[in-house]
Amino acid sequence: MPNLKEDDNALREVLSQAKIIAVVGHSDKRHRTSYQIAQFLQQVGYTVYAVNPLVKEIDGKPSYAALEQLPEPVDIVNVFRRSEYLPEIVDEAIAVNAKTVWAQLGISHQPSAQKALNAGLNIVMDACIKIEYLRLKVD
Repeated sequence: MPNLKEDDNALREVLSQAKIIAVVGHSDKRHRTSYQIAQFLQQVGYTVYAVNPLVKEIDGKPSYAALEQLPEPVDIVNVFRRSEYLPEIVDEAIAVNAKTVWAQLGISHQPSAQKALNAGLNIVMDACIKIEYLRLKVD
């Protein structure tokens, strides 16, 4: 599987086919990037689940401690945690049969990327999902 960052058609397909996105590291603080990106994803039609064990709820919706607690399968695991947390997040994503792990700008971990690819997941590292969504004009 190629690096999706280098394949606009594959990126567009991932974004257009996805319906449910888990935002790992979703903050309840409105000024934080993770909060703003999650809001954007909801506004363009995705179902978004917050995954943050330190927060009980965000805007009246529950925040989950782990991917395995989500009420339905996810298409994209959008990661807003530091790179050193990617190994455990990729393991969780594999365990819940997520389709794609998307690590935001500045977040990457090559062994985790390879592990995700070996398990059949799509992987995007060091890329903002909102920027790519807008750049690719996903509908």
